[in-house]
Amino acid sequence: MKTFRPLFFFTSILLIVGLACAGSGGGDTPSQPEQPSQPEATQPPAVQPTAVPPTEAPPPTQPAPPSASEFFKEEFDTPLSSDWDIFTVTGSDAADTDKVTVEAEDGKLVWNFDSEQVYYYLFYNAFEYEDVQIAVRADNRGRNNNSISLVCRYDPEVGWYEFNIANNGLYDILYAEVTSSGKIAYNAITNGGSNSIKQGKEVNEYSISCKGEELTLNINGDEVNSIIEKKYGLRKGQVGVSVSSFDVLPILIEMDWIEISEP
Repeated sequence: MKTFRPLFFFTSILLIVGLACAGSGGGDTPSQPEQPSQPEATQPPAVQPTAVPPTEAPPPTQPAPPSASEFFKEEFDTPLSSDWDIFTVTGSDAADTDKVTVEAEDGKLVWNFDSEQVYYYLFYNAFEYEDVQIAVRADNRGRNNNSISLVCRYDPEVGWYEFNIANNGLYDILYAEVTSSGKIAYNAITNGGSNSIKQGKEVNEYSISCKGEELTLNINGDEVNSIIEKKYGLRKGQVGVSVSSFDVLPILIEMDWIEISEP
């Protein structure tokens, strides 16, 4: 009897080895690595457009006030500016400065006095002058007893030079002194009379020059007086103009212009 034990044994060995390899997992399909996930595309948030308000035009600006002039001719087409200061002196207790008006009207500076013994001044405060000339053209429309004065080197704490021309043909050059009590004392420097003054209801042109120590008065184009003044020795100050009433009324003066210039 033939036996097949060795062949069976060899076959068994092959079968065991095959099962062992299968148990080791070598027959499984290897797993694929996970792919990184792609980020989802996102849209930026919607922005609501903001309405831009229309640009508003800036409000109109007021024109700057004209700067004051050092030398000029004032013809009174507009009211007097704040460059002019008012100063009054009274010659009696009965004087009433409220009864005096000085206003620019129709191209003239109108001085209207309804009170006696009032000396009414306008001083130009924008500049101080050493050497200067001031002139005025004045029409007398009232009584024949008044005076017109031109002033140079006005200092409110010291005094001023005053050229005083009366409608009756006389004139004075004065030093008006501010006293310790605040009152005004008028000191005569010189005086006289002149046929150059047109009396009554007439038009006169007066001008004065203050240059160094020399004080000069001109009336209607004529040099009436020129003196050297050393006693009071005023050196600089403001200029001004004045009208005075005395003991008769009414006093009415119309000035066509005032001119400030170099001498």
